[in-house]
Amino acid sequence: MFRVLSGVPNRRPAVAAAAALLLACAPLVACSSSSDEGGLDIPTYDPEAMASAEVSESAAAAEASASAAASAEAAGVVTAESLSTDRYVVTSIPEDLDEQQTEVLKAFINYDQVTWNIWFTRTGVENAEPLMTAEEYQDIKANYEELGEGRTDGTLRVSITAVYVSWPIRAEILMCGDQSDLVAYDADGNDVSNPDTLQGRYETLITMTYEDGVWKESKETTLSANECTV
Repeated sequence: MFRVLSGVPNRRPAVAAAAALLLACAPLVACSSSSDEGGLDIPTYDPEAMASAEVSESAAAAEASASAAASAEAAGVVTAESLSTDRYVVTSIPEDLDEQQTEVLKAFINYDQVTWNIWFTRTGVENAEPLMTAEEYQDIKANYEELGEGRTDGTLRVSITAVYVSWPIRAEILMCGDQSDLVAYDADGNDVSNPDTLQGRYETLITMTYEDGVWKESKETTLSANECTV
C-alpha cells in the first residue's frame, strides 16, 4: 500500500506558512531549514529526505504488522495475515470464531494451500492424501495425472465468509476465491489458461468431515461464478 501526500500550498502570511511547515516536518524529519531576509527560519521542502522518511515509515509499519501477526498466532489467535502465504493471500476471515471453528478454519486453509501448491508446482500430490477423504483424494489424483507437467503462476486471493460447525463430525466453510491473477502453463511454457474455469471469482461451499482425529475435506460445491467479492 502507498500513500499519496498532497502538497498544494495555500496563500497564507509568511509566519503562518512557516508554522504549518514546521508542524509537517517534525514527525517526518523530511525538511531542512534556511533563513530568509526577514529573519524567519522557514523550512524548505527536501524531496530526498521526504522519500527517505516515507521508506522508513513503510518499513516500520510492515515490521510492526508482521510482529503483531506472529504474536497473535503464538497466542493461538488466527488472523487473515497469519494464514496467508506469498501466493495464497487470505483477505478476510469471520470475527469472533470459537475454538472449534478456528480448528476447522486452520484445517481447511492447510488443505487448500497444499492442494493449490500441487497446481502451482505440478508436484506433491501425495501431500494431499491425509487432508482429504479417500474418495476426494482419488478425484484430485486423477485430475493431477490428467493435467500433466507444467505450472501455474500468480496469486490466489481468498475471503472466508463463514465457518459452520455441526459437531462432532461435520463442518462447512463458505468462501470466495479470486483466481483472476492465475496463469497456467504446459510443460513447454505455453499459456494454456482457460478463463472459463481458472481466471474467475468463485463462491464455494466446502464440507469438512472429522475423520481419524482430524478435519478432512470431503466435498466442494461451487455456488456462483464472478459474483462474490474478495
